[in-house]
This record gives sequence, C-alpha cells and structure tokens, in this order.
Amino acid sequence: MEKIKVQPLEFEKPIVELEKMLDELEAHSKEHDMDITDEVAQLHQRILETKQEIYSNLTPWQRVQIVRHPRRPFALDYLKLIATDFTELSGDRLFGNDRALIGGFATINDIKCLVLGQQKGRDTKENLMRNFGCAHPEGYRKALRLMRLADKFKLPIICLIDTPGAYPGVASEQRHVAEAIAVNIREMFQLQVPIIAVVLGEGGSGGALGIGIADKVLILENAYYSVISPEGCAAILWKDAKMAPQAAAALKMTSPDLKELGLVDDVIPEPPGGAHHDWEQAAESLKSAIVRHLEKLQKTDIEKLLDQRYDKFRAFGVFEEEAAV
Repeated sequence: MEKIKVQPLEFEKPIVELEKMLDELEAHSKEHDMDITDEVAQLHQRILETKQEIYSNLTPWQRVQIVRHPRRPFALDYLKLIATDFTELSGDRLFGNDRALIGGFATINDIKCLVLGQQKGRDTKENLMRNFGCAHPEGYRKALRLMRLADKFKLPIICLIDTPGAYPGVASEQRHVAEAIAVNIREMFQLQVPIIAVVLGEGGSGGALGIGIADKVLILENAYYSVISPEGCAAILWKDAKMAPQAAAALKMTSPDLKELGLVDDVIPEPPGGAHHDWEQAAESLKSAIVRHLEKLQKTDIEKLLDQRYDKFRAFGVFEEEAAV
C-alpha cells in the first residue's frame, strides 16, 4: 500500500515549506544537469531535524488535530491490514443495526477473536450513515450481544475505540443510551475471556466506556481519552469554545499524561506526524501490541484475570485528604 498524500496541519507548515524547497532544488538540478548533492543532503537533514523538533514537542491540542485528520485510519481500515478475515455481524435483536459501532469475528496473527469498533465515515454520505462514529443505544446493545457470544465460545475480545461520544440526540435518549452504556460497563467486568481495548483516535466520555472495560487499555500515541471534548470543556469552564487548546492541556487527556496517571497500560507508537502518514506502519504497531498483550492475558487464570480487571478500575480516582487544622 502506498503512503497516502495528506493535507498538512497548521503546525506542519514549516515542514511543507522545506519539502517544497527540496522538490524545487531537485527539479532545478535535473533541468540544468547540476550536481548539488551536498545541498540536497543538507536540506534533507534540515527536514529531519524540523520534523523531530515539531513532532517531539506536540501540544495536547495539536494531538487532537492529528486524531481528527480526515485521512487518519479508522477501525475497518486497521482490520483490513491486521486481520486475515473479518466477518461482520449486525443488529441488537431489539431495535436495529447501528452502523456507527461495528462488530464481528476475526483472526489476528492466528488468534481467533471478536472485534468491536466505533467507525466514522470518510465523506458526508458515509458520515451520515455512520452517524459520525456516535453510537445509539442499539449500537451498545449489539456490542453486548456479540461480547456474550464471544464469552460463550471462549474467544478474546478486542475493542477499537474512536468516538467523540455516544449520540446525545432525542432518539438516543428515548431508547435509554445511558442505561445501555451502564449495562455494558457492568457486564464487561464479568466476561470470562481476555479483553483488550485500544483507543485509536478520539476516546470520548461514556461513548468510549461503553466498550472500554478491559484487562488492558492501550492507546495510540496521538489519541486522546477524556470525560469530555476540549470544546465541550471550554464551553463549560470559559463559556468560549475558542479556549479548547487550554482545555485540552488542562484535561490531561493525551497518551503521556494518561500513562503517567495509570489510566492506560501501554502507549502504541505512531509514524512521525501521526498514523495518517503511514497506515501500514501504524497497523503493524497496533497488531504487535494487541498480540503481545493478548498472548500474556491468555496465559492468566480466568479468576485471577477477573479480579485484576475489577481492581484495575476500582483503583481509578484515588485521592487523599488532609485533616483540617
């Protein structure tokens, strides 16, 4: 698969300018049959140094921009690259089939498993069909139906999280989206198979938690996992969505902060500049992390696994109080 030509983000403009200079220099060299090997080498080095400087010092808001890039790979894109097969299953057997949350059986590195994932669209038509990756209650009920099926056949579960949040519309509330997510959270603690959750891009609030209870929670390097979007937080705290960059920093929602806080177990590296720059490399990193953790989990006694899963989430949010003087 060829590397995808992508639209640069605002903070990538210095890199784009240097690459443009390199292209012009090489074209000029060919046109006039000139040997400018040293100049080209120096410009290549300058580009590498600029990339290193920019990508090693990304702000939380810049990471949010990366995960929202329109060419970033989604769950189905990754499945095409890491799974030898994927058989999608549909419907919650209660209301209908939610296309924002996909699920089915797959084989990853000879390991048969169930894969669930939130799926966004590439264009307006597909985004409307996928509801921009925001699942309705029937999406979470479909996920639970499939997870119980995996539990019955003793298949591990892989959850690929990428959603701004569960759909907050009237129809969603009428069909009890909060109850559907709550039931999923409760039931996932009791499933007697290994569960791995991976935050691919946006990990928004309860929409992410609805398939996010797992023995190992992994996150891609530039992804975020948060109780609210930066814009939502800014609107509440500052009454101004333009404060989103400040909110992103305050929320401690990026992979380095989440790892330090113990909210995720592993950070999966992405290609320089983000997964949208090289789908194959990103997919290989994802596959390697899933297989590595899954092989360890499959060797763990199931009772111990359930105890560890429960203790893992009970330990979140620990705080200390000092006695008043």
